[in-house]
Amino acid sequence: MDLRKLKTLIDLVSESNISELEITEAEGKVRIVKAGAPGTVGTPMMMMAPAPAAMPVAAAAAPAAVPAEPVETGHVVKSPMVGTFYRASSPGAKPLVDVGQVVKEGESICIIEAMKIMNEIEADKSGTIVRVLAENGAAVEFGQPLFVIE
Repeated sequence: MDLRKLKTLIDLVSESNISELEITEAEGKVRIVKAGAPGTVGTPMMMMAPAPAAMPVAAAAAPAAVPAEPVETGHVVKSPMVGTFYRASSPGAKPLVDVGQVVKEGESICIIEAMKIMNEIEADKSGTIVRVLAENGAAVEFGQPLFVIE
């Protein structure tokens, strides 16, 4: 979905009486929830799920060994949207959380910028931050692991 169409949809939701809009197209799915809508917590959320990619067919090739990804222990906090990951509220500021820091459920742990909107991401579980899995300033995908909390 191109950015102009996405911007138009966001403007439509913000200027209308609807609180939520979900659209599924061939290239993915978009869900926009208005801030302050019943059942939401104050921040506008936009989620995009990528469309499944077609798997190329290998012609008579032996299957390649795929290295197993390490399994994370503890609770993994995942990105609720596509955007740019920031550990701090402004450049040069102290990160919102660091490894070893105890966080409470609902506490802001990072910011994801999507469409020029800064979305505070909150811990969905109380515990201690044991790993930061995303790089500051890096692009993140929907569902990408960001933190591990134990």
